[in-house]
Amino acid sequence: MIDAHRIRRLPEADLRAALEDADFRVLLMVVCHLSGDTGWLREPYLPGRDINLIADEAAGLSDAARADIVEAAVALLTHGAVEPKIVDPGNGLMHEMMCACLGQRVGTEYAPMMREEVGFVPRLPRARVHDGALKHPILIAGAGPSGIMLAAHLKAMGLPFIVFEKNEDVGGAWFENRYPGCAVDTPNHAYSFSFGPREGWTRYFSRRDALQSYLVDRSHLFGIRDDIRFGATVRGCTWDAGRTLWQVEVDGPCGREVYDGAAVVSCIGPISVPSIPAIPGRETFGGALFHSARWPEGLNLAGKRVAVVGTGASSMQIVPSIAAEVATLDIYQRTPQWVRNIPRFQDDMTPGARWLLEHVPFYAEWFRLTMLWRYGDGLLRTVRRDPDWPHPERAMNAINDRHRVQMTDHIEAELAGRPDLLDKCLPGYPPYAKRILLDNGWYRTLRREGVSLITDGIERLTPKGIVAGGVERPVEFVVMATGFEVFENAAALNVRGRDGVGLAEVWANKDPTAHLGITVPGFPNFFCMQGPNTVLAHGGSAIFTSECQARYILKAILHLSDDIEALEVRRDVHDAYMASVDVEHRELVWNHPGVTPWYRNPKGRVAAAIPWRLVDYWAMTRAPDLDEFQTTRRSSADQTGASRETGR
Repeated sequence: MIDAHRIRRLPEADLRAALEDADFRVLLMVVCHLSGDTGWLREPYLPGRDINLIADEAAGLSDAARADIVEAAVALLTHGAVEPKIVDPGNGLMHEMMCACLGQRVGTEYAPMMREEVGFVPRLPRARVHDGALKHPILIAGAGPSGIMLAAHLKAMGLPFIVFEKNEDVGGAWFENRYPGCAVDTPNHAYSFSFGPREGWTRYFSRRDALQSYLVDRSHLFGIRDDIRFGATVRGCTWDAGRTLWQVEVDGPCGREVYDGAAVVSCIGPISVPSIPAIPGRETFGGALFHSARWPEGLNLAGKRVAVVGTGASSMQIVPSIAAEVATLDIYQRTPQWVRNIPRFQDDMTPGARWLLEHVPFYAEWFRLTMLWRYGDGLLRTVRRDPDWPHPERAMNAINDRHRVQMTDHIEAELAGRPDLLDKCLPGYPPYAKRILLDNGWYRTLRREGVSLITDGIERLTPKGIVAGGVERPVEFVVMATGFEVFENAAALNVRGRDGVGLAEVWANKDPTAHLGITVPGFPNFFCMQGPNTVLAHGGSAIFTSECQARYILKAILHLSDDIEALEVRRDVHDAYMASVDVEHRELVWNHPGVTPWYRNPKGRVAAAIPWRLVDYWAMTRAPDLDEFQTTRRSSADQTGASRETGR
């Protein structure tokens, strides 16, 4: 939240120097906030539309228009204390400002969502709950980004909780994944919490160490470290209907312990459990074999023969990072990937840009908004099936086909003169049917001496290497960049709900389902974050969906702190929601018959990806509707041990 009383005059020399690196669509919004003059939202000051993830800072404005904006910003920010005329624009003006900033018409439904996302209004209630509102704590499994944010809000609201984290520190996937080149493929100004101080990122796409440091820092800043049990693995969660609570078994530094909880929240995301295919002969291999998420500390690959199995996101970061040091590098590919070229993807932010983000009021907020927008809902409509499109085998519609041409042009340019590689690297399926990857020097690396891209299926491992296509290739290290058990999620916690039914049984055959990806019939007071059908395959930040889920869960917990002991989503509500998810996915690219993405389970159902726009999911998760739940309510008789009434 912007605090108008803490905004102070800035040194003119420093400001002018930094403004040379300003994003003018963002600076324009700063001037509008500070001056209150909406005339800045008219020509000649309207930026042009720019869909690049890292947009041209000049914003399509003339030299004269940019000069006017600079002088207005200097005058407003250097002449004494600054009292902005607009702090929260409200929905109407926010919509007008967004249309001007982004250079395009924006749906009015986005205004209230973005006001929350940039911190103009709080996403959650601020009032603290009175002590003793809950008889037992909320038990949280996992201290990754989702667990941290949920714990932070519970702390602020004065509700008791305990976080169980199997690792020695917070971070989740960012703690565990330490392979060379590990980085975020979402702009990190969007891949960060909407609340708390803005992080001084040094890059547009941060590397793993910066993200892990951010999460550790936030766990301290939010004051939740003492509420986390590190080195504590949840072994089982059992619903005690008689006592209307959860019993959670945990293996920790002090051995096996059992905790009572008013609710359980799984913050076990889809990239928690490594997936390693069963390859014949693995037990005979004489070298080292490990998953990318279990990269050995201090590993030295200099001069070694290395194989990387898989060509997904992790592989595309690892391969360019190690190719120069190894003796040989064999890459085993099952399916080629569509890859986007992102200009400035590896750039550091300039000192001036960082200064503006850290010192100029409203600048970080609007910069975040532009990143969220460019990596948000715009793509979803382009991956929907057009029934009149004449080439459904290659694209979903005309725009999807144009994207195909653009990416094909990039691949052909990168692999010019190498028809052998081009044949292996051009996909035959529509763009975005599998997760789109970002070019991190991948194709240039494939051209290096000693690097081989192998498309023959792996037949077996031998003591000395890998056999594929009848050829044995010697190798000393095998890196399994083979993804994760994405459909296990909360089932890994050995959860048993009402009547002793196990979540793993309900989600059998890799077919997890949950209302809004959050609640499951038969499991009262049990909630998932990053649950089924919540992976953002069309763009956006996983932290965004986690914050939506955290709000929904927290409002449900507030009901538990009032007069309700148990909430369980109704079966008909769950089934209707899942039916709507499946119907929506039938028209989207992840259901295309020409490829099998990891979003789709063995039954052919898209069980991981979300079919909705970000703004739709934001609206769906505003608050739980008690009419959609069976509730167990407290009564005065309950204090004496009498039976409780259960109903809607």
